[in-house]
Parts: sequence; structure tokens; C-alpha cells
Amino acid sequence: MNALLTSAVAGLTAGGTYALLGVCAVFTYRLVAVVNFTGAAIGTAGTFVLIALYEAGFPIWPSVLAGIAVGTVVGVAIGYIMTRWFGEASASTKAAVTVALLVGIIAIGLRLTGGQHPHNMPELFPGSAFRMAGVEVTIASVLTIGLAALFTVLADLFLNNTKVGLNLRALADRPMAAELLGIRVQLLSLLVWGMTGAFTTFALMIIAPQRSPNFMTLSLLVVPALAAALVGLFRSFWRTLAGGIGLGLVEGMASSVDSISQYRSAIPFLVVLAVLLWSQREARWDEAR
Repeated sequence: MNALLTSAVAGLTAGGTYALLGVCAVFTYRLVAVVNFTGAAIGTAGTFVLIALYEAGFPIWPSVLAGIAVGTVVGVAIGYIMTRWFGEASASTKAAVTVALLVGIIAIGLRLTGGQHPHNMPELFPGSAFRMAGVEVTIASVLTIGLAALFTVLADLFLNNTKVGLNLRALADRPMAAELLGIRVQLLSLLVWGMTGAFTTFALMIIAPQRSPNFMTLSLLVVPALAAALVGLFRSFWRTLAGGIGLGLVEGMASSVDSISQYRSAIPFLVVLAVLLWSQREARWDEAR
């Protein structure tokens, strides 16, 4: 029992990151109507800028800022592509474009970072924050969950209580009409892409030392992130937050069971499948009747 609890607590860091990436995915979807498969890859690009500068001997925190700046720029660049050429495309077309961009970013990233070549990733927040039921809770766990909760609160308040948030919601529903009403569609869209790029980059910098630090592994964190977003049905920030943290806890507990630990990376796929089947139940029941 103690081993299970220890493993669950160990999964908190990953859960916080899944939650933050998932909330960013919901934020992007609700404001610019794009299911974004490139979120983790954008953060990975910024994280590897940090790694490259750190390995070259630069101080860690200026390297962190440089990495976040690059993640923001990459996010804005992808946002420019989506708004400039695919602003009026269907949701499925936009999703397909982000999948293509994800493949392209991974290919370029693997080429530039040496594929599976091991890298020296610094821990930004080493050490323990406190003990819970005899288990050490790391500072990284507390920080990732806190960052995810902060972004959830800010996103919820921003969308429901500010004029800019209302403008952005109009932008997602009717971009052409919003532009005719004088809303600066492209500028606000790029703001959304840049903001989510910065947050995802910082989250991946925190979790990277605990993962295999190669470009593809970090980029594919988009799978559990989208699983968390599906738990919230791409609408609810709070359910996405809970889904991401829950996913991390389940993965952590699975790692302590020998017979299933090697299959724990399949858990996000099972969550995606379960949510999609659940979402279709009413249609199936109606057909059966």
C-alpha cells in the first residue's frame, strides 16, 4: 500500500504537466477553434534551447528565459500559419494541419538535437517541498500543479469576465463576423498562441529531467495532454485540470505494479478511447431504440 502511495505521489509532477498542457489545449480550442497537436512540440523546442545554452556553459536562468522566448516565438509562428492560411478552414482541416506541423517539428528537432543522443538537462527546482503520509512531495510536483491551477483560474476569469475574452470567444465562433465588427482577429489569435507557447515551454522545462530528454519523447506528451482535454470535453478547464492530475496519478500507481508497468504509457490512449465511446453512447442508444 505504501509503495502504491509513493508511486502515486511520484506521478504528481507528470499529472501537473499533463493538466497544464491540457488546459492550454482547451484554451487554444475555445479561443481560436483549433485542436492543437503541436503544443508539446512547441514547448520542447524552447526546452532544447535551454539545454543547448546550458550545455554550452551559459547561466541557467538566462537560458530559461531564452528558451521561453523561443517557445513563444515558435507558438506565434504556428499561430501565424493557422490564421494566415487556415483561418476559415474546417476544424478537421486545422487539426490535420497541426498534425503535419507536429511531424515536421519532430523531424527537424531530432535532426538538430542528435536524435536519441543523451543531453544534460538541469533540474530547475530540485528537492522536496514537504512530506505527505510519509512520502516526499517534490517542489517540481507542487510547482507544476500550482502552475496548472493558476492557468486554469486565469483562463476561466479571462474568458468570462473580460471584454478581450468575450472578443476572443466571438473570434472562435465567427472569425469573419468578428473581423467585420472591428475585432483585431489576427493580433488576438497570435496572442493566444504565444501565451500558450510560453506556458507549455516552462512546464516542459520542469518535467524534462524526469523524462527521457529527447525531442520525440517530450513532443509526444501531447497525447496525455489531449486525453486530459477530452476529459473536459474541450470545454471545461476545471475538468481538464482534474483529468490531467488524475492521469498522472494513475500512471504513477501503474508503475508500481510489475505486470502492467511496462504498458502504462498506453493509459492515455485508453482514456481517449473510453471518453470517445462514452460521448457516443446517447447516439448508439437512440439508434438501438
